[in-house]
Amino acid sequence: MRRDEVLQRIAARLASRELGHPLRVGIDGVCGSGKTTFARDLAAALTASDRTAIDVDSDGFHHVRAVRYRQGRESARGYYDDAYDLDSLRDLVLRPLGHGGSRRFAEHVHDLATDAVAPRFADAPVDAIVLFAATFVQRGDLRTQWDEVIWLDAPEEVATARGVARDAAALGGTDAAESVYASRYMAACRIYLDEEAPRDRASIVIDHTDPAAPEIIRW
Repeated sequence: MRRDEVLQRIAARLASRELGHPLRVGIDGVCGSGKTTFARDLAAALTASDRTAIDVDSDGFHHVRAVRYRQGRESARGYYDDAYDLDSLRDLVLRPLGHGGSRRFAEHVHDLATDAVAPRFADAPVDAIVLFAATFVQRGDLRTQWDEVIWLDAPEEVATARGVARDAAALGGTDAAESVYASRYMAACRIYLDEEAPRDRASIVIDHTDPAAPEIIRW
């Protein structure tokens, strides 16, 4: 199936849900599975169908560097435990957007470039569809805060190659990126898969091995 067809089908399903509060959609998958691009394209498909789509950038929900790297820069457990500020995601985004919430949510809480904590807030319309793409979004009690979770399924070797190609320049070259993916990023994803079974818990599963031709596996 063509990518635009899958996006339109997913957009139609999400737009059909009326909960009396913004629809909270997590886009999950291992590192390199294509979450950020999928969220951007899904937001565009929703907007084209006259729905308000809010794509919250997960880069604004990292912990400060001192926390992110306290277990070591190559630690898989450190990436799993400390990369994202999931408490702020829960308390400042998902709960305010849920039933009985104020609909005032944090667009971000942390600036990745400057390492400054500077929360910025906005108000979501009651019929908005709010997308948040990041690894680990189904950890612990976060699972109960989503109205839909889309899992992008891709073989580890495919996702790793995609992630290495994307991040090589920032990580000091292909060899350095491959090393970090092996020791930290993809190793952390394996912990997540083992501890939380996120693919099984997702409400929508998409085969994203080839982003140009995704397939809906379950919804």
